[in-house]
Amino acid sequence: MTVEQNDLIMRPISGREELRLFSRLPYALNEELADDLAAGRRRPEWMWVALRGGHLVARAAWWSRPGSDSPLILDVLDIDNASDPDHMDIGERLLRTAMAATLPDGSRPPEYSRFVPPDWRENTSSRRTVESRMAVLERTGARLFVERLRLERRPESPVPESSGRLAFRPHVDTGELVALMALVLDGTLDAHGREALTRMSAREAAVEHCEGELARYTSPREWWRIATLPRGEAVGFVLPAHNGYNAIIAYIAVLPSHRGNGYVDDLLAEGTRILAEQDVPRIRASTDLGNVPMAKAFRRAGYVNFEHEINMTWT
Repeated sequence: MTVEQNDLIMRPISGREELRLFSRLPYALNEELADDLAAGRRRPEWMWVALRGGHLVARAAWWSRPGSDSPLILDVLDIDNASDPDHMDIGERLLRTAMAATLPDGSRPPEYSRFVPPDWRENTSSRRTVESRMAVLERTGARLFVERLRLERRPESPVPESSGRLAFRPHVDTGELVALMALVLDGTLDAHGREALTRMSAREAAVEHCEGELARYTSPREWWRIATLPRGEAVGFVLPAHNGYNAIIAYIAVLPSHRGNGYVDDLLAEGTRILAEQDVPRIRASTDLGNVPMAKAFRRAGYVNFEHEINMTWT
């Protein structure tokens, strides 16, 4: 499908042969595009470009899990030459055109996710670029949902030590994990968790998470750990995993009745140790900018904040 509006040509790329064209605008995800196409996480018809006289002036693309027939996340939106007075119009025209052609009629658009520098607010150029993209999205009805910290532990960092206060064991089955996950949603500081509770019960949200994101990780579930007191009472859990790109701390939580005792440090030490034993080049994790206690726990464990993530949603 090709759409011509005034001096713009807007269309999806034809295939891998146009990745060089699509990648003319810089972003860290450019390095992953070829592998994503090969793995089925992206499709050419989900990767749109706006061209003016053969020059790439804007682009948009969605990502999904392999085998999915519909996009899951809008994770690429770039506009060339932010000083151009009509750059916002170009971005909006491309996004509206691509959304109309790519998404099912009447459906809620997938969440927008963008990685940005951790100091983007302090850097004038970065701030202008980030806010321009957000303004384009707002024109189509999106609103800021949450800003998250992206964290990373590198191999040279020492593995944090456990206090020895807790014992760790594998989880019994999915039912046990669902029950614990439902409990930890009480008082959660996670924006996605809080939003899920506006649509369903805590148990339903836990089932959705287990059957959705967690079920798709191919890394061993033997890595997952339940933390208990010496007498066997569960206090929390940590789920080390690999998401196809990096080793990650996929989920970490302390039960409400045991919060405030510093057990998150023991959980994070255990999860980090399990992944470090796999000789991975890095371990990554994320937490909401507003989840200050969790951010501090990662910092104590030697994780550094290397990026932020902007999440926007449509209502």
